[in-house]
Amino acid sequence: MFLVGLTGGISSGKSTVSSMLRELGCPVIDADVVARKVVEPHTPAYSRIVYHFGPEILLENGQIDRQKLGQLIFGRYRYVVLDVPLLFETRRLTQFLNHTVVVYCDPATQLSRLMQRDGLTQEQAEQRVAAQMPLNEKRGLANHVIENSGSREETHRQVLRLHTKLEDSMDFLLVRVMAIAATAGLSGILLYAAKILLS
Repeated sequence: MFLVGLTGGISSGKSTVSSMLRELGCPVIDADVVARKVVEPHTPAYSRIVYHFGPEILLENGQIDRQKLGQLIFGRYRYVVLDVPLLFETRRLTQFLNHTVVVYCDPATQLSRLMQRDGLTQEQAEQRVAAQMPLNEKRGLANHVIENSGSREETHRQVLRLHTKLEDSMDFLLVRVMAIAATAGLSGILLYAAKILLS
């Protein structure tokens, strides 16, 4: 299994692509969710994790057994998607990723979607877009681009092509060899990533 970073800009459609990847059975880890520590007991994410993986992933004190959960996740999937809005702005996680994906849409579509979604004026929407790294710049940094200016069907076709390409990738073999060579290494990377996101 290897890691794929997914990013985009405000109203570029990253959540749509993330949902499509989930529908394909890809595990997607939302960095915003991780940053809010939603795996603590009695939170919605905690409940979903227990519902999905069963009570056998819990420790005696009710906390999630992260080691067991990691084994279940990394044993089932060839790749995991990290949904990180500021992936290229922080650049802290890119060194751990085998692939990076940016969800792109043209500036006019981005503004229109943002204005409609949040009820903003054009000026307000332009200010929010200007506060982020331009999508064109992110596009140049990514290994893969999902063009999301058109229809949902067009975007879905691109997500399917990307999914097939990642599923067929042999990148997971190198990661498995490294994980076997350094048993605690992967959990260390995840803990390091979590610390970065929480700081």
